[in-house]
Amino acid sequence: MSQSAAFAGLWSSLPTPLTPWVLDVIQSMGHTQMTPVQASTIPLFMQHKDVVVEAVTGSGKTLAFVIPILERLIRRDVRLRRNEVGALIISPTRELATQIHSVFSLFLNAQPDNSTSKESDNEEGSPPPPADTEYSGAGFPPPLLLVSSDKSSPAQDIQRFLSTGADIIVGTPGRMEEFLMGKGKTVVTVKELEVLVLDEADRLLDLGFQAALTRIITHIPKQRRTGLFSATMTDADAISELVRVGLRNPARIVVKVQSKRTKGTKSGTLQETQVIEERRIPAGLQNFYISCLPSEKLVQLTRLIKQESSSHHAPHFIVYFATCACVDYFYRILSTLLPSNVQLHSLHGHLPPAARTRALSAFSSTLSLSSSPSVLLATDVAARGLDIPHVDVVIQFDPPSDSKAFSHRCGRTARAGRSGKAYALLVGREIEYIDFLSVRKIPIRQHPFILADGSKVPHLDCPSTEDDVVNTFMSQIRQTILTDRALHDKAVKAFVSFVRAYSKHEASYIFRIKDLDLIGVAKSFGLLRLPRMPELKDRDKSQWKGAELDWDSYCYADKAQEAKRVEEDSKKAVIKHDSEIRAVKRKRNAAWSQQADDKEGKDKRRTQKARKRQWLKSQIIVSGDSKCALQTSRAKPEESGGDDDWDELAREERLAKKLRKGAVSQKEFDQEFGDL
Repeated sequence: MSQSAAFAGLWSSLPTPLTPWVLDVIQSMGHTQMTPVQASTIPLFMQHKDVVVEAVTGSGKTLAFVIPILERLIRRDVRLRRNEVGALIISPTRELATQIHSVFSLFLNAQPDNSTSKESDNEEGSPPPPADTEYSGAGFPPPLLLVSSDKSSPAQDIQRFLSTGADIIVGTPGRMEEFLMGKGKTVVTVKELEVLVLDEADRLLDLGFQAALTRIITHIPKQRRTGLFSATMTDADAISELVRVGLRNPARIVVKVQSKRTKGTKSGTLQETQVIEERRIPAGLQNFYISCLPSEKLVQLTRLIKQESSSHHAPHFIVYFATCACVDYFYRILSTLLPSNVQLHSLHGHLPPAARTRALSAFSSTLSLSSSPSVLLATDVAARGLDIPHVDVVIQFDPPSDSKAFSHRCGRTARAGRSGKAYALLVGREIEYIDFLSVRKIPIRQHPFILADGSKVPHLDCPSTEDDVVNTFMSQIRQTILTDRALHDKAVKAFVSFVRAYSKHEASYIFRIKDLDLIGVAKSFGLLRLPRMPELKDRDKSQWKGAELDWDSYCYADKAQEAKRVEEDSKKAVIKHDSEIRAVKRKRNAAWSQQADDKEGKDKRRTQKARKRQWLKSQIIVSGDSKCALQTSRAKPEESGGDDDWDELAREERLAKKLRKGAVSQKEFDQEFGDL
């Protein structure tokens, strides 16, 4: 089977020649030829056409809109004023927006005669010049990045815009809306807007940004070029987006990856017809899955990392989990299960913006070797658009709830013609997911189960019995958790969040929570005890053994947190003790006559219950079947001891119900039936 990177001609073959310094930057990046998506999109985008582009991850979609935007701004007859915007690029995540911003910055920093930029017109500490002044420098101003940050507010975004006079704005939907229609409504002018780009357009909709995007689109002029870019855009998605964003007669560009299979050659010449297989993942990607038990997933993960780093010299890994809590927890746990030379990084949506930037930068810039590999633990926040160089292996510890994210996750490796591997860990009936992926044109092959010594099970399938190392791993994890009660809290939170996410999987006919071995999942998490949750109520717990420990003396490592726990426990003990004392005091301080009445009423109720049980028992003995006896007695009261006895008992039951509901008092009930 032939799988090679596809190229579509030299940059000089474009109908409209590129500006020399733009071409120099492209070649300095190592892109000597265009990819198919670039060759198809750039001419149309530069010829005033709206485009909808769908191409696999790593195919060069970013340059497909960066280059036309730069060329359109360069070719303007009149330069934009300081408060005017030439291009808007909206992306779903701050990480992707930051990456796009860095690509624009790379180009604009390399332009000739850039010594007199708009920043140089405004000395540091001096107020920005009037908004309507025209830019006088020789180079184009740097792009402006609008994302949530600890160091930047919407008001500061406006100040940076006026100071630099940026023509190109890159940001996330919420911050972009505030910039255009909030703080900057009276400052920012979009009358001269040339281009609007929605990168990862389907993800923008999935994240609920439809209302914000609609407001932005209605705010900007209709005489513009609009481009929608994504790796997974179904026909239904595309139609809804086209209607919503108001593209005008757009050109639809779909770039497919094909694998060519040949069945024979003769004298070096192909003799048989080639069979073409279409796929929605990069051509250089080897995609595998490993079948295992839920309790063995963590064991297989560690063995995969060790095997790929030692045998195949892979230094960079990305491991995807279902939830932020899972990433947070396993980041603390995996360091005790992997060799000490493995560097771990954590990235998820609940981290502060600065921490997310540091984590991504540290992983991307680290020069790792196979002897000291780097592993990024992440959620789907790192699944789309990010061009992290030299990622060798992607491991999906948990299959994504959104099936479209599967190809995006795999696409973090094997980018731009390079090779890479991707693994998915599947348990139980999740194997049916393979057929689902084949329909989505994502080919995937089974990888043998990895044993403790690094060897593989010859018949591919996982052993029927649980791996002996599972208990060893669980003991190691528990020893780590016992050092800090905060780790126990993280473990429970991660387990509960995983169960909740699994129950909401889009492919619910495959990923069914009732078919998942939750006890095995709890083992892989190393839980000290099972949490109280409805999903565990009717499960077989014969294979579960909780940790034996004194929970009252189980402490937090953080002294302030431990002091708070002790204080709360003491308050609970006091409340419980006080309630018990109050109950005893109420009973002790009651009047003697009240106590006597209570005792007498209690004895009467006990006698009534005994007589009722005796009566029902006698009916059962007579008929031999309780259900038959009751039906017979109700149908023919004369056969069950007489009309008067039956009516009396029925009346007593009705009045007892009223007593329980508070419709009658105990005194009224006793007066009526006290002599029975």
